[in-house]
Amino acid sequence: MPAVLPSSFLYAIASLIWGSTWMAITFQLGTVDPAASVGYRFLLAGGLFLLWSRWRGEACRLPLRTLRWVALQGVLLFGISYTLTYEAERHIASGLMAVLNSSMLLFNLIGMRLAFGRRLDGKSLLGAGLGCLGIVLVFWPELSTVDDASGWLGVACGLSAAVLASIGNLVAQRQHQHGVPLLAGTGWAMILGGATALLIALAKGQSLAFDTRPGYILSLLYLALFGSVFAFAAYFTLLGRIGAGRAGYVAVAVPILALILSAFFEGFVWQLWTVLGIACAVAGNLIMLLEPGQLRWLERLRRKPATQPAP
Repeated sequence: MPAVLPSSFLYAIASLIWGSTWMAITFQLGTVDPAASVGYRFLLAGGLFLLWSRWRGEACRLPLRTLRWVALQGVLLFGISYTLTYEAERHIASGLMAVLNSSMLLFNLIGMRLAFGRRLDGKSLLGAGLGCLGIVLVFWPELSTVDDASGWLGVACGLSAAVLASIGNLVAQRQHQHGVPLLAGTGWAMILGGATALLIALAKGQSLAFDTRPGYILSLLYLALFGSVFAFAAYFTLLGRIGAGRAGYVAVAVPILALILSAFFEGFVWQLWTVLGIACAVAGNLIMLLEPGQLRWLERLRRKPATQPAP
């Protein structure tokens, strides 16, 4: 992504695209095993990243030491994490999966502290807490659906997906700090992640048969080009600028945007929990993403004496 694009625009690109991918994913379910669909998506997206890198005149070859970290990112984030997400949605409602996925924000903050020594400031913790609370409130009616072994398996898969995605984000943060080219690094990570997903499908005894229906092919192209290439290019650029902790707030914005789209296209009916949850998420979003200088008025209020001295 061009360096001139503001962070707010990159955040909007990733959030808006990923908020719409839920519609495309529904066309992926059915004939093809979910792990195989994940594999096809990221193999295609990885190839597009490398073509983009070549078109820009950048080198696509990476040193072996760098490639090891790229492989770790790809296997965790694009291979296992996405496969677990698809598997989780076979057992639990998509709303509950959104709640579990939003926990990635907290994992990112903790990971930044452990891996990079980044201080856990009160602003980030407050923003993350409000964001996660907002997602819980929005999808509160679906949280009571976990009442059997299948549901708890879905919760385990969803939470594991969030943890692995967070570790993948931290690896991406390291790649940025070490100057690994964004396009080539992400391209190889997606190819290796896609290959991992196909191996998972084979390990489960599933066929790698491809669905030739137009709906499947068009949705695959959308998920690869927009949901993977454009969205991840924006997200990883944003991550390099503001860190994995703050960039991870996309995990809160995405289900909120998906819910708004559902109200337009599927007739979703808003309830009091929905409004309260979105209000918390928006408040957390402002606290998390505004620059420190933009929050000076809060500091002045905090430092202002509670009572005025008597005349």
